[in-house]
Amino acid sequence: MPPASPPPVDVREPQQPLSPLVFASPHSGSDYPVEFVASAALDLATLRKSEDCFVDELFSDAPAHGAPLVRALLPRAYLDVNREPYELDPDMFDTPLPPHVNAGSARVAAGLGTIARIVASRREIYRDKLSFTEAERRIADVYRPYHQALRAVIQRARERFGFCILIDCHSMPSTGLPLSVDSDMRTLDIVLGDRAGLSCHGGITDTADETLAALGYRVVRNNPYAGGFTTQHYGDPSGGIHVLQVEINRALYMDEITFARRPAFDRLKSDLNHLMRRLQAFAGGFTHELTYQRLSAE
Repeated sequence: MPPASPPPVDVREPQQPLSPLVFASPHSGSDYPVEFVASAALDLATLRKSEDCFVDELFSDAPAHGAPLVRALLPRAYLDVNREPYELDPDMFDTPLPPHVNAGSARVAAGLGTIARIVASRREIYRDKLSFTEAERRIADVYRPYHQALRAVIQRARERFGFCILIDCHSMPSTGLPLSVDSDMRTLDIVLGDRAGLSCHGGITDTADETLAALGYRVVRNNPYAGGFTTQHYGDPSGGIHVLQVEINRALYMDEITFARRPAFDRLKSDLNHLMRRLQAFAGGFTHELTYQRLSAE
C-alpha cells in the first residue's frame, strides 16, 4: 500500500470565533513530497529558498485572538497557491497546454507560475519536462483544497461579523530589496500590500503601518510587493472582504543560509501578536465602514 500523501492544508480554528480577522500563510509549507524531491534537479536546501520559512509559526497565536489561521502545508516550489490555478509555462511541459491556461502572465514570464520553473535563487527546478496530467493532479490535490478552506473561513467570518479582514502572511528575502532614500539606508523590514488601496479599507493599512512603525520596524507600502493573487482575487471592500498582504524581511528572524531561527524570532512573534490586537481593536471600532455596503437598488 503506498504511503499516504501529506494533507495540503491545515486550518487552525479558535476555540471561540471572536474576531473578523483571518490569517493565511500560503508559502510556509515544508512537507516536500519524496517523488518531487527525487525528480528535482536541485537539493532540498536549494528548493527551500522559495519557502516563507516559519511564517506560520510567527502568526501561530492567531487562534488565541479568536481568528483562524489557514496554512498551506506543501511547499511553494511544488505548487504555489498564491497564483491563478492555471498560470503555467508551456516550455515546462511535454505536450501543448489547453487554451484555458494563462501562459502569458508576468509571473509565468518570471518563472514563478502556479508550478514554478525556478526557485528564489533563479535556479531551474526540474530535470525533465512535466506532463499536463501532473499539473492537473497537483492543482486538484493541493490548490483547490487550500482555496476551498480559505473561502470557507472568509465566508464564516463575513456571515458572523458582517465583514472579514484577511491578512495574507509572507516573508521576503533580505537581498535584492530597494533601499531607503534617507540617510541610514537600512533595507526594508516589512512591506504592506493593499493593491494601492483597492483590496482593503485604508484604515486597516494605516493601523498596520502605524503599529509596526511604532515598534521600530521600517515599513513601506506596495513597493515592491503590492499584493498577489490572494489579495487581488479575494479583496472586495465594498463586499465586506478586506485583504492586506504582509511581507516580512527574513533576516529579522532567521538565518537564510542555515534556516535557523534567530534570537529575535520571539520578539517579532510578540510584536505580531500586538499587531493582531491592534487590528482587532480597529475592526471593533469601524464595523459599519467595513461591512458589506449593500446598494439601495438591491
